[in-house]
Amino acid sequence: QVQLVESGGGSVQAGGSLRLACTVSEYTASRYCMAWFRQGLEKEREWVAIIATRGTTNYPGPVKGRFTISLDNAKNTLYLQMNSLKPEDDGMYYCAVRWSPPGGACGGTANDYDHWGQGTQVTVSS
Repeated sequence: QVQLVESGGGSVQAGGSLRLACTVSEYTASRYCMAWFRQGLEKEREWVAIIATRGTTNYPGPVKGRFTISLDNAKNTLYLQMNSLKPEDDGMYYCAVRWSPPGGACGGTANDYDHWGQGTQVTVSS
């Protein structure tokens, strides 16, 4: 059984920073995609950061330059460093993993991911 657990969410002022963490109980494949998604009130779930096995990362325009995804293999922990937070960053943040992606491609389609954490809330006030 693969289990993902998020932590590190909270309330901050605009311009502040938070670092989210996601522990992964076990790896079931040598190739994978790991990602962070978020979902605000009355909004669709959207990807905010992706990291592939070889370390390649990808970010959408709204968070590029402000968010950084990383993976500590020794601790089996995925991180999301969030700087210069804005009220529009409000939402529930989820980590997710996709095993053995075809061709090693990692995209931001939620249905492609195999396991999800329960989420951690991020609130940004102005």
